[in-house]
Parts: sequence; C-alpha cells; structure tokens
Amino acid sequence: MQDLTTGSLSGHLIKTTSFMLVSMIFQTLYVLVDLFWVGRLGTDAVAAVGISANLSFIVLAISQMLAVGTTTLVSHAAGRKEHDQAIVVFNQSQVLSMAAGVSFLAVAMYYRTAYAAALSADASMQAQAEQYLLWFIPAMALQFAMVAMGAALRGTGNFRPGMIVQTGTVILNIVFAPMLIFGWGPFDPMGVSGAAVATLVAIAIGVVWISYYFVDQDAYLRFRVSEWSPRFGMWGRMLKIGLPAGAEFALMGVYMLVVYSITRPFGAAAQAGFGIGLRIVQSAFLPVVALGFAVAPVAGQNYGARKGERVRAAFTSAASMAAIAMLVFAAGVYVGAVPLIGLFSSDREVIHVGVDYLHIVSLNFVPSGITFVSASMFQAMGNTLPSLMTSFIRIVVGVLPAVILSRRPDFALTWIWWFTVLSTALQMALNLALLQREFRLKLIPAT
Repeated sequence: MQDLTTGSLSGHLIKTTSFMLVSMIFQTLYVLVDLFWVGRLGTDAVAAVGISANLSFIVLAISQMLAVGTTTLVSHAAGRKEHDQAIVVFNQSQVLSMAAGVSFLAVAMYYRTAYAAALSADASMQAQAEQYLLWFIPAMALQFAMVAMGAALRGTGNFRPGMIVQTGTVILNIVFAPMLIFGWGPFDPMGVSGAAVATLVAIAIGVVWISYYFVDQDAYLRFRVSEWSPRFGMWGRMLKIGLPAGAEFALMGVYMLVVYSITRPFGAAAQAGFGIGLRIVQSAFLPVVALGFAVAPVAGQNYGARKGERVRAAFTSAASMAAIAMLVFAAGVYVGAVPLIGLFSSDREVIHVGVDYLHIVSLNFVPSGITFVSASMFQAMGNTLPSLMTSFIRIVVGVLPAVILSRRPDFALTWIWWFTVLSTALQMALNLALLQREFRLKLIPAT
C-alpha cells in the first residue's frame, strides 16, 4: 500500500500515470497489431472485428461500474488507515464481479447472432462477426475478474502488479494472434476467429497471474473466503458510486451502435474506416486515460484523509498535464492521418473515411482530456452523478441531430463527427462548472 496523502502530488500523479501508461500502451499495441493482422484478411474482416469490439463498451460499462466503486471505497479506507475495511471491500468486489461476468457471458452468447445480423453491412461481414464473437465474448467475461482486482490495487496506490500482468498478457496476445489467424507453426489457420482465441487465452492466463498477488497472507489486500458472503449494503455503496460511471460507458456503447447503424448504408468500407480511425483515437487517448486512472486514487486517498487543499491541487495539476499532452497528440494525429489509416488498409474508400474522421475528431482531444480528469475527480469524491448527467447531454447533442439528419439524401458522414466536436466541448464546460460546485460543497472547510 502506498500512502498518497503526503509528498508531491505531481510526483504521485506522474509515477502512477507512468505505470498505467505502460500497461495501456501494450494493450493498445495489441489492439493495433491485432487489427493489422486482421486487415490482411480483407475489409469485411476489419469491419466485423470493429462491430464486435462494440461489446467492449458494454463490458467497460459494467466492469467500470464495479471498478470505480471498488477503487473509491478502497482508497477512502486506505486514506483513513482502515486496513480491515479495505480487505472487506476487496473481497466483496470480487464476488460481485464474478456474478456480473457470468451474467454477461450468458446474455451475450444468447444474442450473439442477432447482434451480428443487426450491425453487419452484408452476409460475409455477419458470418465473420459471429465467428469472432464466439470466442471474444468469453474473453470479455473473464475481464470482469481482472478489472476488479486491478481496481482494488489502484485504490491502495499500487499500480505495479496491474502493469506487469497487463503487459505480459498483451505480449502473449501479440505472439498468438498471427499464429492462430494464419496457421503459423503447429496451428491450423482460424482466420478472424484466431484473433479472438488469442485474446481469450491471454486473458485467462492474466486472471490466474494477477490472482497470485492476493494469496500471500502478508499482502495488504488478500482473498478472505469468510468475507465472500454477499453484503448487499456494501454492494449498494459500490454501485451507488459506480453505476453512474458505468452508465457513461454504456452511453458510449449506445453512441457506437447508433454510428454503426447510420454508417451501415454507406457500406463495409465506411464502417471499416470509422473502426480504424476510432482505434487510432483510442490509442492517442492513452496518456489522459492513464492520468484519469491515477487521479482517482490520489485524490481519493486525500479526500478520505480530509485534505481538501490537496484534492483541489491534484485536479489543477492533472488538468494541466492532460491539456498539454492532448494538444501534442492532436497535432500529431491531424498531420499523420493518411499514413496512420494506410497502415491498416489500402482500400481508398476506407482511407478517405478514416482520414476525414481523424481530421475532425482531433479537435476533441484537449476538451476530452480535461473531461477525463474531471470525471475522475467526481469518482474520487464518491459522487459520479454529475459526470453521468453531462455524458448523457453529450450523447444527446452528438447523436440526436445526426439520426434526424441521416434521413436527408445529402447526408454526409462528416456531419456526425462535427456534432461530436460540439457535444464534447459542451460536456467539458459543464463538467468544470459542476466540479467547482462539488469542491464548494465537500471541501469546506479545507484542511
């Protein structure tokens, strides 16, 4: 356990962000390498993996619901020096995550075919999406356990184990993916299914691996079977904090579904271009997402210790870092849009759609970075409702006009991206205003 209530806040943020960033870089490297190999199978395969990846937002929504509540309650207990309470929260979070994972597996497998049919532009794309989902859904179900364990460790300020496990599993995935896709070595070629099987194997190894950090009886957090009987009151506390944060990811999933539905008439090339562009944007967001993960436990421990001035200072420092980093990345993505999309597809239409997307959405980078940090501050103080509210407004402003205008014969895909720019700027402004209100209500008197 690392005490984050003393010492340099910037130092804590940089150190914890660096651990998260390493694991996220490897995770994104896996996604991009996976996309690179799948791209060799053709446009339909790329588009099929793209629509399948939408389920990741559902998994993120549910797992973050658990992770945010876990990180917040563990960090508060650690800040108050209540070790036993931290152990109880950890064990209850594991029970809840296992129940959520099993439920997701059952529901997603049941609707797998209907989901692929609804979003695919043609029969070939649907068939490949179904093949991919058969293995990808179990992989995502296993993510719940790994996310919950990593979240608990972050609450104690210990980011290192998560980085090590995440990096190791990503390396395994990168190695296995081309072998299974193309049948290298002793394997038979599995095509697009091979990418999902590689993910499943890597995550399964990761779950077992990270579990070992909680077996040692001297560990700050450890498995305690006697604490596995459901405590619904504690579940309620975790979900009260986590539900709004999870709902934010669910709203993003809704946004993705709507975008893919709108792009469906434009064909598989348009969907593939958007899918590739989205992955590149997600990669560029890595530093600020890592920073957001770091802010929550740093500010959370100080909030639990009733050190209001340090909570405020944590936000100021993190927001400045986010704005500078995202300005640099925005410039890089805008200038390098053509070669970036070209890495994953040689189809001219795919490149055209992807480049248009990157050129417009790069305007979102700085507002999105500040929004990420402010959302993490709401989590640290145990009130994620304001962030949920602004996310809902962003989705409505970004999606509703696009849905209405998509019926026009002159409708262009770029209209969707411009609505996204407008809605993201609006969310940033609302988040900043509501966060200042939260500071006034909860950090007075500052100590």
